[in-house]
This record gives sequence, C-alpha cells and structure tokens, in this order.
Amino acid sequence: MTPPPGPVTPPPGLSVVIVGGLHADARKAAVTRLLADVPGSVVLHHDLATAAAGTVVRTVRDASGILTAGEAPLVNDCACCALREDLVPELRRLADDGLTRLAVVELWDSVEPKAMAEVVTAGGLTVTGVITAVDPVLVLPYLGNGDDLAERGLAAAATDQRTVADTFARQLEYAPVLAVADSEAADEEDRELLAQLHPTARQVPIGDLVGGGGSGSGASAHSNPLGSPRSPVSDSSLPPLSPLAQAALAGFDVEAAAAAQHPACALLPAEADAHGVSTLVWHRRRPFHPERLYEALEDITCAAARSRGRFWLADKPDVLLHWDAAGGALCVESAGPWLASLPDAAWEMVPPVRRAAAAMDWHPEHGDCCQHLVFTSPALDRDGLARLLESCLLTDTEYAAGRDAWKRLPPAFDTLLEV
Repeated sequence: MTPPPGPVTPPPGLSVVIVGGLHADARKAAVTRLLADVPGSVVLHHDLATAAAGTVVRTVRDASGILTAGEAPLVNDCACCALREDLVPELRRLADDGLTRLAVVELWDSVEPKAMAEVVTAGGLTVTGVITAVDPVLVLPYLGNGDDLAERGLAAAATDQRTVADTFARQLEYAPVLAVADSEAADEEDRELLAQLHPTARQVPIGDLVGGGGSGSGASAHSNPLGSPRSPVSDSSLPPLSPLAQAALAGFDVEAAAAAQHPACALLPAEADAHGVSTLVWHRRRPFHPERLYEALEDITCAAARSRGRFWLADKPDVLLHWDAAGGALCVESAGPWLASLPDAAWEMVPPVRRAAAAMDWHPEHGDCCQHLVFTSPALDRDGLARLLESCLLTDTEYAAGRDAWKRLPPAFDTLLEV
C-alpha cells in the first residue's frame, strides 16, 4: 500500500472527482463522506435504472439535499451514451456558477470510470481524482460472478455484453484510490486479496458513515429546496482536508492511467503469498502452441479468481495478445504488434511509455515478445498452474523449427479473435 501523500492544495476553479464501483453501499457512503468533508461540494449522479422507460434521471445534490433534478433522453438507445452527452454540460454549468468547489461524479453501478474520466478531461474540465469504492468482503464474490450485467439489471445499453466480474475488475484496477468500507465481516484473506489485486492503489477508509446514512439520496430533499442558493466558499476558511478529500483533490493523469491498463505496459501485480492469497507471475520467452493452449483454456481460466497480462502465440508471432479473465470467463484480443516486429521507422509513432516498458524487458533475440501472465486468487495451486502453462509452450523441437514453421500451426484462436 502506498503511503498517504502530504497536504493537498486544491487547484483553482472546479475540481471533479469520479467515484464509481458496483459495491453500491460503499460507493454511496464514500460520496456522502466527501459531501460532509468538503464544503462547497455537490454530487452529480445519472441514474441509468430508468433507461427502459427511455430516459436517464440526473440529480445534483449537496450535503443538505437535492438542488436540481432532470432527465436526459437516451442517445442511440444507449443510457451510457446519454450520460456522456449530458455530463460535461452539467459540469460546465457548475463551473460557471462559481459556487462549487468540488463536483463529485457518482457513477451508476456498472459505469466504468475510465470512459467517464476521459470524457470529462476531453471536455476541458479538471479531473483531480478517480476513486472506486469497495467492500472487502464482496471482492471475491464479485470477481467470481460470471453473470451478464443484463441478467442483473445492470446493463448500460441493449448491446452491453459485459459480466459482473470483468466490469468489477476494471473498476477496481483503473482507480489509483480505493475507498474501503469498514466491513466487520471482512477477514484477513479478504483484505489481502484486495491488496494483491491492486497493490499500487492508495487505500483510504471511508469511515463510520458506511451503512449509516449513505443511501445515495443525501438528506431529505425538502431540507434544502430545489434551487436554493449556496454561498461561495473561501479556501482560507476551510478546515484541514480528510484523507478521502485529499485523495479526491490530489490530481489525476488520464493518459498515464490508460497506459497503466494497456497490456503492453500495464502495471501488473508482483509475486505475493500471504493470508491464504497468492499471486503468481509467470514470465517466459517461448511462444505458446495454439492448440495446446486452447485445449487448456478452461483449466487455466478457472485456476484463479483473476488473471491478466499479455501472451505470445506461435502461429501469430508478431501479434501482442491481451489476456483478461475473471468470473471463469476469458477475453482474448489483439493489442497490436509486438514492437520487435515493427521497422525502426515505425517506433516514432509508438507512445514513449510503451517504448520504455519494452526497453525494460527487451530480449536480445525476441525483443519484447514474451509470456507475462499474472494470476491472483485465494488457495491458488501455484505449482499445478505453472506446470499446466509450461505444457502449453512449444517443445524444444517445435521451437527449433523456426517462425515459418510456427505460422503453419493450426490457428486455434481465430474464432476467439474473430479473424
């Protein structure tokens, strides 16, 4: 866990913090805590649960209750698209009124923070923090839930094919700050799992508001009538910021956050083994045999609560492939070429962060081509999983045959990759 930063000086103008997560009670408690801790703050929330009726309900509230409420029409039959279209204008209105110090964007359950942080930043506004709220006791159940979001009434569009597990994993791993509920039911294994899944995150306790008023609606609406005026807040009169408020105002780099999720340069967890939870980092410099790996996919995918990384297939030796598994389901997709396969002139078009990541792991023969997979789970059979992965690599004879022979191996992954 990273140490807490020093005192934070809020930037001038409107600051925007994005708070998300499928753990609704924890998320709402974190939002309520921010409202209480930061004078001059408001919460903007789009409720996508009403999308079936053709609209998205937007509310803006402060610590005393609802300030404004309205509806945004669906865009292309997509509730999440409506959110994108409506969010930036509403934030600009808050910025222009000069009364709001911090705008807390509370995302609806299955909305992912990455997309919204990029939308807000592209709209010319300042995102100073991205926070995912979590209840440690729910981490493993959510990672193991392979249900489609649509089955749980959580789909953001008619075409939404995400699952509970993969959505939760991305929400968790994107945010540099985790607002952690003080759950009495959570044990050391639950907390260790959370720490190993996102070891670079700053964990901030939400505090005693969990389960005690964090309903998401704030105080009753009539305690602050719609449109009642608020007074500008003088920074010189503000009390010291709480740890959660400091995290909300500490600053956020959208480009760096995106790079940290890209399979070519992702900040993956390191080896760990504590309190019954293990993380196995498996790194090799030999490609997989496509058929043997395909036949073993189910066993590999189900071996851990969460696995991710990049991998190298012999029949597609120039393609960097992304491995992303949670809830017993695996997503495999191309992430473009390995840098080793590019001509020197093309390197100038590659982002510096990716070139730096490749340089740190460069092999004299294969360049950046490799297997780099990370598996995190309670009761992980590390030795058995490692043996299974090793059995899927090319044998010495297959490897010695060279790239031309590798490319003639059966293309077992073409269906998954929709080639």
